[in-house]
Amino acid sequence: MIGNSELKNPVPNRGRGKPAPLLAIGLACVVILFAATLRAGAAKPDAEASRAAFMQVYRVLTSPRCQNCHPAGDAPLQGDDSHVHTQNVKRGATGHGVYGMSCNTCHQTANIAGAHMPPGNPKWALPPAGMKMVFQGKSAAELCRDIKDPKQNGGRSLEALVSHVANDDLVGWGWDPGEGRTLPPLTRAETVGQLKIWAEGGAACPQ
Repeated sequence: MIGNSELKNPVPNRGRGKPAPLLAIGLACVVILFAATLRAGAAKPDAEASRAAFMQVYRVLTSPRCQNCHPAGDAPLQGDDSHVHTQNVKRGATGHGVYGMSCNTCHQTANIAGAHMPPGNPKWALPPAGMKMVFQGKSAAELCRDIKDPKQNGGRSLEALVSHVANDDLVGWGWDPGEGRTLPPLTRAETVGQLKIWAEGGAACPQ
């Protein structure tokens, strides 16, 4: 007759509490795959990805909302067609206009309500005459080289340049331009994301 203890434990206790060899191998494989995934996710963009990202940024920088305030000449541009400012205002040494035609004569600290009414921001101005940072008419390769050059971008590192686009409130106006104005082709978050890829990939420029 079989005893009660034998009925409760029909299989001998062999190394109970220790993982079976196959289970240990499986766990090791999972750990290796997870580590490989993390390494792949942390890989920096290469030069090709960097150049591709800049081409997306270039679409934004040469849209009217950006290039109108970064003209080749000394007069700001207006409208989605980027025509010369109709009031014939000029840049001035500091970028705030000249004589009785300073920018804040019409441009207040916020957008004026209504379609095509004067836009506004507390810092409304063009870049100063000594550092014009021209976007208008530049090829992708030219603009790429210009914006990463501290002598032309206000002394900014790549990190500072990304932060400038991400956080500067006047730059942010481009995505909140008031009624009747077309937005840039990428959102601000998308633009910053592409800028980061460009910078992390070595700020490679299109050929």
